[in-house]
Amino acid sequence: MRKVCVVTGSRAEYGLMYWVLRGIADAPELDLQIAATGMHLSPEFGATAGTIEADGFTISERVESLLSSDTAVGVAKSIGLGVIGFADAFARLAPDVVVVLGDRFEVLAAAQAALVAKIPIAHIHGGETTEGAFDEAIRHSVSKMATYHFTATKDFRRRVIQLGESPERVFNVGAPGLDHVLQTEALSREDLEASLGGFSLAAPAFLVTYHPATLASGGVEAPVAALTKALDRFPDAHVLITKSNADTDGRRVNELLQAYADARPDSVKLVDSLGQIRYLSALRHVSAVIGNSSSGITEAPSFGVPTVNIGDRQKGRPRAESVLDCAENADAIEAAIRQALGDEVQARLATVRSPYGGGGASGAIVEHLRTLPLGEGVLARPFYDLPHHP
Repeated sequence: MRKVCVVTGSRAEYGLMYWVLRGIADAPELDLQIAATGMHLSPEFGATAGTIEADGFTISERVESLLSSDTAVGVAKSIGLGVIGFADAFARLAPDVVVVLGDRFEVLAAAQAALVAKIPIAHIHGGETTEGAFDEAIRHSVSKMATYHFTATKDFRRRVIQLGESPERVFNVGAPGLDHVLQTEALSREDLEASLGGFSLAAPAFLVTYHPATLASGGVEAPVAALTKALDRFPDAHVLITKSNADTDGRRVNELLQAYADARPDSVKLVDSLGQIRYLSALRHVSAVIGNSSSGITEAPSFGVPTVNIGDRQKGRPRAESVLDCAENADAIEAAIRQALGDEVQARLATVRSPYGGGGASGAIVEHLRTLPLGEGVLARPFYDLPHHP
C-alpha cells in the first residue's frame, strides 16, 4: 500500500481537503497518514485536531510548531520549529508521498522537511495569487519543491508550468472544497442556531472572517475598526464572526473582534472555529459573507451567497459575479454590503458559476495519488522552459 501523508495545520485547509482525506481512507491501495500541526493543536484557535478525530480520522503525528506569538519573529521561529518537527515525523512515518495544500507557513515547513528527506510532494492549489499577503511567495516556493501539482483552474495550471514545472506533472482538477456542495449535508438553520447557543441567524445575517494582510503596513487596528464601524451601520443584522488565523498580527485582530463582540452580545457572536459542518451550513443560511478570507472567493459563490471582499489580501484571484470588492474603509464596506443585499445581486445568485469548477476535484486527486509514479526516480526533474516566441 502507498503511504500518503496529508499535512494539515488549520481549520480551513482541513475543510478543503476533507473529501480528499475521505477518498484516500476509502481507497484499498492507499494508507492514509495525517500529520496535524499549527492551529489544530492550539486551544487558543479551537484545538481543531479534535474535529479531525470526531470525523473518524486517526491523527498519525502531532507536530507542535506554533509559538504563542504573532509577531514576524514568532512566525519565523514557528516555521523553524515546524521544519524540525516534520523532519522527525516523516522519519517515523516514512510516507511514499506528502500532500500539502495552499500557502500557509506550516505548509512551507512541511515541504522543506519532505524535500530534504527525498519524499515526493503533491501540492494542491498552486499557481494562485494573493498579492496582499506573503502567502503568495510561500505558495510558489512550495510549488517549486513539489513533484506533482493539482491546480484549481487552467490559468493556475499555466502559472505553475511558467514556474518551470513539466506540464505532464500539473493537473487541473478544480477546487476540492467545492465537493462539499455536492456531498456534505448541511444543518438546518434551527440546528445551526442551537449549536451556537441559540444565537439567531434571522436575516439579515452576516458571516465574517477577517485575516491580517501580512504585506500591509500600519497595523490592523484601522482596518478592523473600519469593518466593525460598517457592521454597526446594519443595526438589525446578526453577525457571526470566526477568529483570524495564526498569522502575523492575527492575535491582535482577535482581541479587537472579541471586544467588539463582548459589547454586542445580542447581535454579534465570535467563535474560535465553526468547524467544517457548521461553517458550510452557515454559508447556506447567511445573507452575505464579509471579510478577506479565500473562502469568500472560492466556496461562497457555489453556495449562492454574495461576498463582500475587503482590501487587497485576495487580489489576483479570479472572481465569480457574486464577489464584490471594496476598499478597507467603513463607507466602502457599507456600500458593498448594501449592494450585496440589493435586488440586482440577489437576482443573479441562482446563475452564478464559480471559476473554480463544479466539484469532483477530490476524486480526481485521489485517483492520481493511486497511479502516479513515486519513489526517488521522480524527484530529479529538468526545468521546463516555455516555448520561445521572438
